[in-house]
Parts: sequence; C-alpha cells; structure tokens
Amino acid sequence: MNEATLPRALVSAGATPIERMYFAWNDALSHNDVDALLALYADDSWLESPLVPHLLGIERGWLHGRGELRALFDLLAIRKPPVRQYHRTAYLTDGKRLIWEYPRDAGHGEQMDFVEAMELNDAGLIQRHCVYWGWFGFRVLQRDEYRH
Repeated sequence: MNEATLPRALVSAGATPIERMYFAWNDALSHNDVDALLALYADDSWLESPLVPHLLGIERGWLHGRGELRALFDLLAIRKPPVRQYHRTAYLTDGKRLIWEYPRDAGHGEQMDFVEAMELNDAGLIQRHCVYWGWFGFRVLQRDEYRH
C-alpha cells in the first residue's frame, strides 16, 4: 500500500506512519467514525481489551479481523460514557510500535485512564492493538457505565 491508497486520515505531508496513526486513530475514535477507524487496521489485525467481553458479551477479550472489530466499534460509538475523554500529551515509539497514555488526571478533571499499545505493519496499518486499563477506567466497567 502506498500513500495514494491510504485512508485520507493517514495522509499528512511530512508525517511518519507513526505520527499519522497517533492523530488519525484518536480523531476517528473521538468522532465515532467507525469506517475511518476500521480503515486504520489491517484486514487480519488483532485487538485485545477488557471492553471486548464487556460490550460483546463473549468470554474472550480479543478480536481478530475487521469484521470482528466492527461489532465492537459500532457499539462503542453509541455507548461511550461522557468520562471517556481524549486528553493525552505524547507517544513513545521504536518506529513500529506506538504507545501512549490517556492519564486519569486530564488537567480539567478525571478521564478514563488507558494505555494504548499498537504494532503497525509495513503498510502503516495497525496489526496488533492492546488496550491496558487503569483503575479509574476499570471502575467505569465495574459500574457498567458503557450500558447507559
């Protein structure tokens, strides 16, 4: 895949694939744009999160492929609690892996705390994505705030 065939959200003059993903993923999620979000993932990608069994009602905490991811992202777009915000300040990378934190203290109150860890493939798409939840975010799951 070359830059001409990448989703528009990934194309930015002078940006690296890591920089593009850092901004494009957050933008698609915060705007509940399921199609744009799915376009960032490889066809055979993996996603692991405690939200998988919680929202989908399945035993396992991982999904494989865009078809399975769509079911999660469709529900996520309509069920995100207001405390799910998007304050972050930076990312870490080795050129293939991308890691960032949504800290609990967002500077203007608390937000759900996560660490997003992604591995990008050679086309610059997400191949593997793990979401690690902090205590504040985990309490949102315990209170079942994604169901309201």
